[in-house]
Amino acid sequence: MIPLKYEGDVYRPPSEAQSLILQATIGCSYNRCTFCSIYKKKKFRVRSLDEIEKDIVLTSRLLPQTRRVFLADGNALVIPTDKLLQILQSLERNFPKLERVSVYGNTQDLLEKKVSDLKAIKSNKLGIIYLGIESGSAAVLQDVKKGVTPEEIAEAASRAKEAEIPLSITAINGLAGVEGSEEHARETARLLNKMDPEYLGLLSLIAVPGTSIYRRFKEGKLAPLSPWELLQEIKMMVEGLSLNNCVFRANHASNYLPLKAVLSREQDSLLAELNKVISDKAPGSIKSEFLRGL
Repeated sequence: MIPLKYEGDVYRPPSEAQSLILQATIGCSYNRCTFCSIYKKKKFRVRSLDEIEKDIVLTSRLLPQTRRVFLADGNALVIPTDKLLQILQSLERNFPKLERVSVYGNTQDLLEKKVSDLKAIKSNKLGIIYLGIESGSAAVLQDVKKGVTPEEIAEAASRAKEAEIPLSITAINGLAGVEGSEEHARETARLLNKMDPEYLGLLSLIAVPGTSIYRRFKEGKLAPLSPWELLQEIKMMVEGLSLNNCVFRANHASNYLPLKAVLSREQDSLLAELNKVISDKAPGSIKSEFLRGL
């Protein structure tokens, strides 16, 4: 047992299950998206270098073989570059077998950093940025109060590309309700094609009580998609994608149907699988509602 004292619940990408989680920030610096509930009880702050250094030294003594570290919380990429470099350099000093550090970031964080900043953090083993774009539709982004435009998302991605930092992008199916489903799928595929990420993950919306989007569903202002309509939206999105060697996953706990493919060579088989499941609607072919999770 590692005696680190995390503040509140800590979330990490599924692919970081074996990584050491280091809480460099508390909460999310933006924290206004209508669909998100996970950081609402946290007041955002960047932890002091002294706090972080103590955690690094402690865990390095207990887990000297650590190869991967994930910097939590919601968007630790917001940390100023000079401070982030000090954290990365401390990790490298203390973990001799360190291979990669990863981090959540948002579009605003990337736009605040110059390409030279991103190249500097890459050279200090920042190996991947997890970026939630949620949608490629300007209307949907505005509706869910994401705070950015598709053009800004594309520019942020281009900076990471120029710095040669891989991006793992997430989008959320069901975010636009029945009314906006087709536009959401079409425009998200269009934006993803511009970004051409190395990794793409699709989540399916779970409207959590207390969030703005939950209230809109309850008040009848937005119609939720059924599980089959969500799969249809995923299919439309995948049909519109033209990506180079992108690793695709839709196997998050929120998804009704686990999916995975390398899109440059398995897109047709992925669509065939989706078509069959949607067409057959066989009992037990999709996850029961009670098994879904955030």
